[in-house]
Amino acid sequence: MFFKWFGPLALLAALVIGDQIRINRPAHKFRLTVEVETPEGRKSASSVVAVHPDRSYTRRGQTRTLGDAVYVDLGQGKNLVALLAHVDNNKLVLDDLSYVALRAYGAASGRRVPFGEMSRQAGTVPVKGELIPVIVSFADRTQPGTARKVAPDDAEAVLGKGYHISGISTEVVPNGYWPLDFGGPLGEPVTRGIEAKLPWLKGDGGAATALRAAGLPGAEVTDAREAFTRK
Repeated sequence: MFFKWFGPLALLAALVIGDQIRINRPAHKFRLTVEVETPEGRKSASSVVAVHPDRSYTRRGQTRTLGDAVYVDLGQGKNLVALLAHVDNNKLVLDDLSYVALRAYGAASGRRVPFGEMSRQAGTVPVKGELIPVIVSFADRTQPGTARKVAPDDAEAVLGKGYHISGISTEVVPNGYWPLDFGGPLGEPVTRGIEAKLPWLKGDGGAATALRAAGLPGAEVTDAREAFTRK
């Protein structure tokens, strides 16, 4: 009896698994890199995020981004964090990060880049102007209330003399084979680890406290943690 149903059950399992891969596989991934000139030399860090369009059958969702903010350790207790957020019309916007790479490649090429072609883009392109996410710095990374907003063209105002953001860039990275995209030929994994650098993210209220301390509007968004990490 078991063998009679083995074939149909195996086919059904393959269809279900294949459909889950279709729904959950990212449309593309991109690396966001922040470079900073310091009195001790250039420091940089990057984070790989995954962009997921809504492929569910209800079509009620929206494009979402998974990953962590970029944390740059500048030494001497100083840091920069490029959040997963923008400010537009005095509102904190969490959705625009999904389109940073798309718009940056479009700006660099001078043409509209279709969303469906993003995974085929190559090379590194600059992230400029309104595409730059909100950047903050913590006088004490263990205390969210020490956050201060950093202007991309005037990091010295917060960090001190000799600190300049020399460049922010993005590049599309291999999408991989979800859910086996652990690195190497399987594709670039989404970057994690911001919670180890900002331990208060694991608790309640820390993220909102940080956004308020930095003077950002909408600190009481549904989940302020999404400005720092999305899972």
